[in-house]
Amino acid sequence: MVTAYDYPSAVHIDTAGIDICLFGDSASMVVHGHDTTLPITLDEMLVHYRAVARGSKRSLLGGDLPFGSRYSSQGADAIKLEGGAPSRITAAKAIVEAGIAVMGHVGLTPQAISVLGGFRPQGKNVAGGVKVVETALALQQAGCFSVVLECVPAPVAAATTSALQIPTTGVGAGPFCGGQALVYHDLLGMLQHLHHAKVSPTTVIPGCSSSHRLPQSSVKQYGQVGDIINKALLEYKEEVANGSFPGPAHSPYKISAADVVGFLNELQKLGLEKAASAVATAIEKIETTDGGSPRRG
Repeated sequence: MVTAYDYPSAVHIDTAGIDICLFGDSASMVVHGHDTTLPITLDEMLVHYRAVARGSKRSLLGGDLPFGSRYSSQGADAIKLEGGAPSRITAAKAIVEAGIAVMGHVGLTPQAISVLGGFRPQGKNVAGGVKVVETALALQQAGCFSVVLECVPAPVAAATTSALQIPTTGVGAGPFCGGQALVYHDLLGMLQHLHHAKVSPTTVIPGCSSSHRLPQSSVKQYGQVGDIINKALLEYKEEVANGSFPGPAHSPYKISAADVVGFLNELQKLGLEKAASAVATAIEKIETTDGGSPRRG
């Protein structure tokens, strides 16, 4: 899954054969320049949606339901709904019952940063890990067709993916999800998404440039940027498919050894033996691939 905010990005994503094209509320930050996703309105999102929809023909087209808005598919294939509070579970169920496909979103939910105390990884202790799993299960029960897991430790993502019967998509959640998502500008090295910079070990925010479209007769092409973009998207798709991304360098959120044991105990108490087994397998694989314990920090 890759985000898109306009017609050209949607065409590139579609041409590369990316499975899901998401017109995300991250547009608030990477396109409109806000510090959070909260200010963008439904009307502003619809402007992006109409442009993206014209360019996205193959990919499943999904859209974020922006903060404080009422639900409506507005012609998209699906909407993504953040959070797992009881009111959000109820909302997800109501939207599904209204005939609109819903993708859940747990872990770091940018629309809830006021409650979370900022852009903070989630699931880093026993209670947090269990909450991620239980929230994802509740969203599945509400009828969601998939769940995004953002900024959680890889073992927690592994447990959640194993516990669910629907697909998971990871964003900074390690290699054990069913799929991966990235913001278009991040993937292409165009602009660091601000909330990712705030939770990543290394913060690099390069400058951005803008260009104006000129009549063809006035244009001298100094580079084939479209080819570079398509190459990056195709390599991303290939690495996700063959399992080389994300590797240890892109799975930075850790859980301590003590919390892994506690998390396993809680999963077993919940009767989620398969999920507990997935955690053990994830731990073993991480230790094998990075040569060290994934449980520090």
